[in-house]
Amino acid sequence: MRIGFIGGGNMAGALIVGLADKLDSGRQIHVVDLNQEHLKKLEDQFGVGISVDIDHHMRDLDVIVLAVKPQQMHAVALKLAPFLDQQIVLTVAAGIRAADLSRWLNGYARIVRTMPNTPAMVGQGMSGLYAMDAVNPTERQAAESIMQAVGQTLWVEQEHLIDSVTAISGSGPAYVFYFIEALQEAAQQLGFNADQARQLSLATFQGAAQLAMQSEEPVHLLRERVTSKGGTTFAALCSMDASHVKTAIHQAAQAAAVRAAELGDEFGQQ
Repeated sequence: MRIGFIGGGNMAGALIVGLADKLDSGRQIHVVDLNQEHLKKLEDQFGVGISVDIDHHMRDLDVIVLAVKPQQMHAVALKLAPFLDQQIVLTVAAGIRAADLSRWLNGYARIVRTMPNTPAMVGQGMSGLYAMDAVNPTERQAAESIMQAVGQTLWVEQEHLIDSVTAISGSGPAYVFYFIEALQEAAQQLGFNADQARQLSLATFQGAAQLAMQSEEPVHLLRERVTSKGGTTFAALCSMDASHVKTAIHQAAQAAAVRAAELGDEFGQQ
């Protein structure tokens, strides 16, 4: 596959790192970005082709990954449209609906919309994908293989579910960091220094997540197994229930999903 990235920021960089070992040559990757210093760094590190503008190189690609900010997508799509023929267009921008992107691309419909998350930067990402009807099974597989270079993937067959993916796994790392942050603060209040609090909190979260991933049992059973009635964990969970923590998490995810849909409406007006 010959893969192009329009935008060379963090997510593009993570994908390039993940793909570097899977391609025969870095020259199978072409990156377009206005930041020449950033481009030079990618060229030196991975041997990718580079340019500062969308040009004839786009015609030679099999997949074009749009990794620019949502606010830039409309202008980028207008520049890209004349160079499209048979390429797969893969967008990682939040809030940009496939139909709107297709409209900006003069009706081009070989579009796969994906929502990755920041753990992709360490190869542990989770990406939701949605394909327009014009994308064939082979092209779906090509898009999936790119996103699997940085973690796991999940296809959805209705585009509105990408907003739900955004709410759960797209924004989800921030919820996890928020919980870790609170746990570290609690550890310091209980007498540990900052380094000790960080070690205790991160190791606990990592271990619990690994246990849940490797166990065939549902997480509620894993939770119950740690919770002896009248014990310390029972006291902590009763406190959380009294504070309606679970309800707050549900409401937070709903708020994120609503905002994702609102962004789609706002960007779609262009």
